[in-house]
Amino acid sequence: MMNSTQVSYFALGAYFDTKQVKYFLFLIILCLYVLIVGSNVLLIVVICVNRSLHEPMYMFLCSLFVNELYGSTSLFPFLLVQILSDVHTVSVPLCFLQIFCLYTYAGVEFCNLAVMSYDRYLAICHPLQYHTLMSLKKVALFIAAAWITAFLTVVTTTSLSFSLPLCGNFINKIYCDNYSIVKLACSDTTVNNIYGLISTALIVFVPVALILYTYMRILKVCFSGSKQTRQKAVSTCTPHLASLVNFSFGVCFEVLQSRFNMSSTPGAVKVLLSLYYITCQPLFNPVMYGVKLSTIRSMWKRLFWVKLK
Repeated sequence: MMNSTQVSYFALGAYFDTKQVKYFLFLIILCLYVLIVGSNVLLIVVICVNRSLHEPMYMFLCSLFVNELYGSTSLFPFLLVQILSDVHTVSVPLCFLQIFCLYTYAGVEFCNLAVMSYDRYLAICHPLQYHTLMSLKKVALFIAAAWITAFLTVVTTTSLSFSLPLCGNFINKIYCDNYSIVKLACSDTTVNNIYGLISTALIVFVPVALILYTYMRILKVCFSGSKQTRQKAVSTCTPHLASLVNFSFGVCFEVLQSRFNMSSTPGAVKVLLSLYYITCQPLFNPVMYGVKLSTIRSMWKRLFWVKLK
């Protein structure tokens, strides 16, 4: 029997022998990571250097893009090392650090999307009072609240898991996962399970409920408003809704895979499902917002045109 003082590392069991193909996989993951970093940094720079984009909606987008960089950096360098390694292990401190980073990424993502939906609600339903209701001070407060709420919630989650006595060190994943570690515990995990439900409600269900409420109000205004109001709602809300649906599906895949027995599912499929929310979302957001929002699209074109000249 091992306990938490004896476990110095975790073995990751979802990796399989890819022989020489591992170098090709390494190149694909590296290119994907470079693309994620490049696209998100590009849009952050475009927003920061153009004073005309220093508005609430674009400040929230900047926070979203920073979170994509944070989340992808929590996983991709780790994956690159593991792909080339013959032994797939991770130290206990690094494992819990990765859990903290990935869980805070997910929490901040949902909170950011909730704040952005509230911003769109004010802009569409209360256009005359918008700049009063959504001042730059309030923007900073909302962004800080989104990050701090997620960080404080996840700190408690990881602390509870870190203190558990463990009876093993085998995790059937390609990266560290909190629930996989809780399942290794030798002691009662009721407190962990209860707090897990509370934290999930706080950083997932509450933001999603707020998003649904604001969109119900937006739809009500659109149906009773002018054609211009409907066009404004569609142009600014479509990327946000697409981002929410994409990320929610990715998180659902990950939760279902962690909580239920999927031994009959092929290993490659399980790996792809577990990577979906952390690989697709950081690429999906900059592409979606860069293409759909004409202001951003025209600004980065102008930026590159000036540099080329």
